[in-house]
Amino acid sequence: MKDQITILGAKEHNLKNIDLVIPRDKLVVFTGLSGSGKSSLAFDTIFAEGQRRYIETFSAYARQFLSGMDRPNVDKIDGLSPVISIEQKTVSKNPRSTVGTITEVYDFMRLLFARIGTAYSFVSGEEMVKYSDDQIVSLIIDDFSGEKVLFLAPLVKGRKGHYRELFERMLKKGFTKMRIDGAIVDITPGMKVDRYKVHDIELVVDRLKVDEKDRKRLKKAVETSMDIGEKSMMLKNHDSADIRHFSRTLMCPSSGISYPDPEPNLFSFNSPYGACQTCNGLGEVSVIDLDKIIPDKKLSIKKGGLAPLGPYKRTWIFEELEKFLLDEGFTLNTSLEEIPDDLMTAILYGREATRNKQGKNVASFEGIIDFLTRHIEEKTSAKITRWAQSFMNKKTCPSCEGSRLKKEAHYFEIDGQHIGKLVEKDIDELAHFFEKLPKKLSKSEMIIGKEILKEINDRLSFILSVGLNYLTLNRSARTLSGGEGQRIRLATQIGSELMNVLYVLDEPSIGLHQRDNTRLIESLKHLRDSGNSVIVVEHDREMIEAADFIVDIGPGAGVHGGEIINACTWDELMKSDSLSAQYLSDRKKIENPKKRRKGNGKKLVLKGATGHNLKNVDLKIPLGTFTCVTGVSGSGKSSLVNHTLYPILNAHIYNGVKDPLAYKKIEGMEHLDKVIEINQDPIGRTPRSNPATYTKVFDEIRTLFSTIPEAQIRGYKPGRFSFNVKGGRCETCKGGGLRQIEMNFLPDVYVECETCGGKRYNRETLEVRYKGKSIFDVLDMTIEKATVFFEPIPKIHRILSTLLSVGLGYIKLGQPSTTVSGGEAQRIKLSTELSKKSTGKTIYILDEPSTGLHFEDIRMLLDVLNRLVDDGNTVLVIEHNLDIVKVADYIVDVGPEGGKEGGRIVGEGTPEQLVKKAKDSITAKYLKIELER
Repeated sequence: MKDQITILGAKEHNLKNIDLVIPRDKLVVFTGLSGSGKSSLAFDTIFAEGQRRYIETFSAYARQFLSGMDRPNVDKIDGLSPVISIEQKTVSKNPRSTVGTITEVYDFMRLLFARIGTAYSFVSGEEMVKYSDDQIVSLIIDDFSGEKVLFLAPLVKGRKGHYRELFERMLKKGFTKMRIDGAIVDITPGMKVDRYKVHDIELVVDRLKVDEKDRKRLKKAVETSMDIGEKSMMLKNHDSADIRHFSRTLMCPSSGISYPDPEPNLFSFNSPYGACQTCNGLGEVSVIDLDKIIPDKKLSIKKGGLAPLGPYKRTWIFEELEKFLLDEGFTLNTSLEEIPDDLMTAILYGREATRNKQGKNVASFEGIIDFLTRHIEEKTSAKITRWAQSFMNKKTCPSCEGSRLKKEAHYFEIDGQHIGKLVEKDIDELAHFFEKLPKKLSKSEMIIGKEILKEINDRLSFILSVGLNYLTLNRSARTLSGGEGQRIRLATQIGSELMNVLYVLDEPSIGLHQRDNTRLIESLKHLRDSGNSVIVVEHDREMIEAADFIVDIGPGAGVHGGEIINACTWDELMKSDSLSAQYLSDRKKIENPKKRRKGNGKKLVLKGATGHNLKNVDLKIPLGTFTCVTGVSGSGKSSLVNHTLYPILNAHIYNGVKDPLAYKKIEGMEHLDKVIEINQDPIGRTPRSNPATYTKVFDEIRTLFSTIPEAQIRGYKPGRFSFNVKGGRCETCKGGGLRQIEMNFLPDVYVECETCGGKRYNRETLEVRYKGKSIFDVLDMTIEKATVFFEPIPKIHRILSTLLSVGLGYIKLGQPSTTVSGGEAQRIKLSTELSKKSTGKTIYILDEPSTGLHFEDIRMLLDVLNRLVDDGNTVLVIEHNLDIVKVADYIVDVGPEGGKEGGRIVGEGTPEQLVKKAKDSITAKYLKIELER
């Protein structure tokens, strides 16, 4: 196989017909400005071609069921291995998916518990026992020698019924006696018991005096009792009430309850055999919240006192309620606080048809809460289910207490721990537990568990090696950040130990503290040394330095990028004059501010935050400053800011409904009138959305076009210039500019619409021109050109000039949102905020805004954030990137470690104060180096 990957004529997105040779079996980093074409080359060209080749190996019949893979716009790629991509967007949103199930550690733990777990009785707490028939015979001879005993086969345990057929059947088989509710009776023809009482019934199989000589008869009695009693039997002393239980399966020696032999699915919350019956293995249940149903007791039902019904309308449910209340002497105008409790209970939970106090017959009524729960259980429609669930809160399941498993699964233990307890430990503790376990196991347990333990330990060590020691196995996959999800998949890939594979990773260092970076780099080198090629799209200085080969793409972004500036080693890159090389060699850098802002003297103070791993934290944010929240991964930054502070502010300012995590109180909210969370989510999910529609500048442009004399003569309104509605758009391609041609078992082909020539609009609309340009020409302009073009129109110019000021001049106004990078999407959102009139009382919350950003992009982002702060606003950022942290006015460092060892504020103040004072702060050590750089 060739020792290099050759790419010829790559033209995907903004790539300018590039040729590139990359060494195989090496760690290769792609770097360059945000939007320069790194992802277009790594994912949309190399990975897409690898995946397409894999799908081509399927038969034509199989391919027609797969969504076809487009052939990337590249002339030729040679030397490509099978490709696996590890992106940020691939974390499962399924509530049943956990860290344990993704990494497969939980699957091996289930197998381990099924094979060597010790069972205990949930009635008496005693260890469960299991005997063979020969062992039972020996026990009876040892313990009951010389005594008269009865062999009993249990048939009915705690159930109602007359059981006539059972007695008839046993009589036919030749048995003559039964033990019914503790009394021995003869079986007679037609015999039955009281069908309305609960009974315990055992068959008397044999009666004899225990003697070693009768071993054969004893064995026969045991076998018959076991067969009739379905693998369990009882032995009663003839002269006393003493009873001993025996079973071929696991059984409690004193109470007689038995468990089936454990299988791995007993410990699976995704299997009906193991899942808790109450919550169906989800660990939480929906509970009706009365405060949401009756928000204000002073209101009457007519005025909307019952929130699910809203104000009075002429519908059947209001007519039912009116009839119901009139029967009791009340009306719909009676306020809810005047209605007696028993009647209120009937309104909420319903009642059967009955007589009221006046002796009148009253109709049955379903009840508001029963009505809601019925719709949730029946899943009438997604919309109605969503509506009904809005009056509920999620609570930890009372039956399994959040472990998701049925009761029996909690009574199998290894070294005193059941599986539910183990998955609550963080990976560090769990690895420690399994490391010490072999010394505590018996010789036979060790022989059975040896291979399983090896697999568990290997997988745990891979998770530790990517810096996720603070996670627990029961953590839901939905709550993981993009970076965490990506590193878990990386750990799983290392565990699979494949060879000759090309891995393509998208910024694996996201959300990772400087300290854990080294471990991540070692993991990637481990993948490389196992005989794989690794391509990483990355901006992190340490990662670039550790690479065997670096591809620098640029020189600018968008239309100004798409060229290979450097393809070389670190030493050669240092001699280059490219933008990346200038930052990496410190010839160019983000300067420390000469003066730190003190703020406006007001503070936002959150007291007593205790959600997740937070330990009664008090957070102080000086308003009017640029504040950074830092700390190692898993220390509690997101819990504090995104899950506690943001929901509180959102509920206060906009009546948001998301519940914050637990806290005591908050002070200083009166100094804020807006809270804005800016994340890196895409600005639109379809190609019809673009920067012009997102920033609303397109509305202004369409209004402008509708005021042109030509448009007014023709009677065109702004809607005529929209490509999403009938009228002005080309109807052949529905305003898309492309037509999709289905090719059965080949990928669908997109061709330029022959009617409009890819211009989206019909001929009449395109005839309306402003300064000689049609509406399509405007969408095809870069923001740079459009800013100059629309200079005379203040409303449009203001929005475009803010887009230009955040460094997005190269993007076209009509560029589909799906092709906009994460960093670009974030800057588009920021510019939308910047173009609004500022009140100076806004707090902006950003979670790791440096994701996907080059050093130069970070410099532009900081300019934007500083402009917001200079207008009197507050910017609160969760960040690991030291280029951003060092320019902050105020830092709050959470730590000292991740998981249980975190959740405290270990230092706060200016960067200089943090470096001097915070002894426990890990961030401070790295910040010191950065400030001195």
